[in-house]
Amino acid sequence: MNRVKKPFSGACTALITPFGEDGEVDRAALWSLLERQIRMGIDAVLVLGTTGEASVLTENERDELISLAAECVAGRVPLLVGAGSNSTDVTVKRVKSAAHRGADAVLLVTPYYNKTTPAGLVRHYTVCADASPCPVILYNVPSRTGIDIPLSAYRALASHPNIVGVKEASGSIDRVADLCAEFGEDFGVWAGNDGEAVPVLSLGGRGVISVVSNLFPRAVVRMCRAMEEGRGEEAASIQLRLLPLIRALFSEVNPIPVKAAAKMLGLSGDTVRLPLVPMDGEKRKELQIRLCAFSQAFGEDEP
Repeated sequence: MNRVKKPFSGACTALITPFGEDGEVDRAALWSLLERQIRMGIDAVLVLGTTGEASVLTENERDELISLAAECVAGRVPLLVGAGSNSTDVTVKRVKSAAHRGADAVLLVTPYYNKTTPAGLVRHYTVCADASPCPVILYNVPSRTGIDIPLSAYRALASHPNIVGVKEASGSIDRVADLCAEFGEDFGVWAGNDGEAVPVLSLGGRGVISVVSNLFPRAVVRMCRAMEEGRGEEAASIQLRLLPLIRALFSEVNPIPVKAAAKMLGLSGDTVRLPLVPMDGEKRKELQIRLCAFSQAFGEDEP
């Protein structure tokens, strides 16, 4: 089978979309965040994912953001773009637009709200992958979408030459094990939950599409490298030190906490678009404690 190349291995940051106090996209902050990720050695970046609040961006904002990210990244690392929707026609249009503007691969979430049958999932993804000028990564996150990709659908989709793998955020390590055992190197599996990065890599996964790496990209890269190079004990140590911070980052709906943490580190503001609201109260205090504790323990040398 003549399959397209997988876009990356290791650590990919699911980047936040910074907004100014007026609620508009902060282009200067976005550029700065991308430069920091590349400077700190990230393997790939994803824009317009769940963490990037893609669902509240207009089509014009989406297009401009992709173009800006592509200009900034300039081929230094792979640029992934979230292009999925619950409409197959809209998804196809977004996929073509993302590729035209410089995406190296697209991430396609399962059709949410209207959902579909396993046969519908296969048809949806096949139509999108057939139309895509760049590699396609599936995105399975049933806690958000209300639909879980069954193994039968994976079996049908894994043979498509333009579908290179999945961001698996079902929370099921059994599912990851099944996928890695059945498809091996032919079908990439990326951890979709930060707390599962090392377990997924240990089973043969390709890496992680990460939220916490918005804050500490070097730590997540080092964790993935350690696993790739057979230093499992070092990787496990980083994963365990990250866990309290990861839990704080998901104590409220993502990306509310990671944006609060980004503000604490002076990386960008914490503005989110409705229906999300900024983090406050005891959970924000706990997040700051966990953020400071990991920062002191790991010691990344710049914000």
